[in-house]
Amino acid sequence: MIMTGHITVRLASAALCVVLTSGLSGCRHKQPPVAPLPQITTPVALETPPPPEKQPVIETPPTKLPPTPIAVAATRPPKEKKRQPAAAPAAPPPVQVASADPGTEASAIGALTAGGGTDPRMQQEAADLIASNDKRLNALPSQVTEDQKAQISKVKNFQRQAQEALNSGDVEGAKTLATKAKLLLDDLAKE
Repeated sequence: MIMTGHITVRLASAALCVVLTSGLSGCRHKQPPVAPLPQITTPVALETPPPPEKQPVIETPPTKLPPTPIAVAATRPPKEKKRQPAAAPAAPPPVQVASADPGTEASAIGALTAGGGTDPRMQQEAADLIASNDKRLNALPSQVTEDQKAQISKVKNFQRQAQEALNSGDVEGAKTLATKAKLLLDDLAKE
């Protein structure tokens, strides 16, 4: 039985080779010869095509495209971890400044702090920036609000986070977030 199958496969492959060889060899009939073309005895003048006319350039009118879709995860800024107030050291060593006149260098730099304390002036600046951003956000035209929903959502999110940071005592974080919101509002105003 095994021998019969093997022989059949060999015969089938041999038949296939014969068919392919005869098919690829082509037809053996002779074709009638093609008559040659008569020679040109008189010269022919070559014509040059006319130069192309200048076509007026038509500019396409600018079209307002819808905003590019944004993935939902990309619209949410990463959550910032709330800063834990650092434990105050028992007795900080006094800071020594090496200079000829101790009063001039300290006044040129300004008061140096460790960043843990809250400066009322800084708090007021952060609160003013947040309020200014809120005022600008509410004054935006409704068309801009509709066209730039994702951008407005980012601004509102930064504003909310800035207010939360200010309420928790993180003045620097509040100013940073309010500044980000202000920059996004500036971009909206340019459009």
